[in-house]
Amino acid sequence: MSKQMPPEPSSQNPGMQIAVFRHGISGILLHNTIYEVVPLSSKLAILDTQLPVKQAFKIMHDEGLALVPLWDDHQGTITGMLTASDFVLMLRKLQRNIRALGNEELEMHPISAWKEAKLQFYGGPDGAAVQRRPLIHVKDSDNLVDVALTIIRNEISSVPIFKSLPDSSGMPLLNLATLQGILTFLCSKLQEQPEGYSLLHNQLLNIPIGTWSPHTGRTSNRLLRTLPLSSPLNSCLDLLLQDRVSSIPIVDDNGSLRDVYSLSDIMALAKNDVYARIELEQVTVQNALDVQYQVQGRRQCHTCLQTSTLLEVLGKLCIPGVRRVVIIEQSTRFVEGIISLRDIFTFLLG
Repeated sequence: MSKQMPPEPSSQNPGMQIAVFRHGISGILLHNTIYEVVPLSSKLAILDTQLPVKQAFKIMHDEGLALVPLWDDHQGTITGMLTASDFVLMLRKLQRNIRALGNEELEMHPISAWKEAKLQFYGGPDGAAVQRRPLIHVKDSDNLVDVALTIIRNEISSVPIFKSLPDSSGMPLLNLATLQGILTFLCSKLQEQPEGYSLLHNQLLNIPIGTWSPHTGRTSNRLLRTLPLSSPLNSCLDLLLQDRVSSIPIVDDNGSLRDVYSLSDIMALAKNDVYARIELEQVTVQNALDVQYQVQGRRQCHTCLQTSTLLEVLGKLCIPGVRRVVIIEQSTRFVEGIISLRDIFTFLLG
C-alpha cells in the first residue's frame, strides 16, 4: 500500500496538482493486484465453443451478459470471448438473406464455426482473411495499472484473469477484470485516505478529461457523436463499430438528451428471436430503444454538468452497470460531452 500523501497546498498550479494526484493514484494501483479486487465467489458464465450461436446469444440475453468467455474442450482451456459485437456482426451478415437462412444458420452453427467464418467474412482491406489473435488475458498476480492498461490499449471492456498456479479444477479462468471493478476498489482506498487528493473536488471544466462537443471550446482525442431518435439503427451500429466506442448519446429533434444506445443493447433483439422478424435497414434507434424498454424497462441515463466535481463523476461510475456519464447543459439537456470509464483511467494513468 502506498504511503499517505500530504495535503496539497491550495496555491498549487493545475498541472502540478494533476501530477501529484496521478502519482498518488499510481501508488495505490501499483501496490495492489487484480486478485485483491475481483470477487472470488461471484457467478461466472462460460459457454462451450460447440454451443449453437442462437442458443448462446439467448443465454447472453437471459443472463444480461454483454460478453462471455468461451471454453474449447479440445484445447482444454478458455480460447476466446463472445461479445455483443459478435451479435451485431452476425446479424448484419444474416440480414442479407435472413428470411431464407438466418434462423437456420444461427440454430445450426456452433460458436467456433461463427468465429472462423467471421475471420473470413470480415477480413483485411485486401479481402484476405485475418488471423485470429491470441486471447488477451492477465494473471491474478498482475498489478492494477497493468490490468487497466491491458483493457485500455486493446480497446476491450473486460479481460479474463488466469490463475498464476493451476489447481485441481482444471479451469484456468479465475474471473473477468473490468475498469469499473478497479475503479470501485480505487474509490474505497481514496475514502480511507482522502488527504492529498484535492483534485477530486475540482470541477470537470477545469480538468482535461472526457470527450467534448466542439461548441464547448474544448478539444478531445475523439469526436463526440450524437444521433437523433429517427436515425436508422444500422447507422448507429456503424458508428459504434467504426469508432470503437461502446455507446452513443441519443437526442431528440431539439438536440436534448433522451437516452444512450450501447452495443450491449442490441442483445434485446435476441429475446423471442426478434432479430429474425425485422429488417435492420428499416428499424430506427427509437424502435430499438422501445424494444429495449419492453424487455428491461426504462432505465436511468446518468448525467452530470461541467460544474460537477471529479468525485461526483467517479461516484456515478462506481454504480454497477454504469460505464459512462453524459455531460449536459442543465436547462436544455444539450449534450456537451461524455466521460467513460476508459476516459477516467486514461486520465488517471497519464
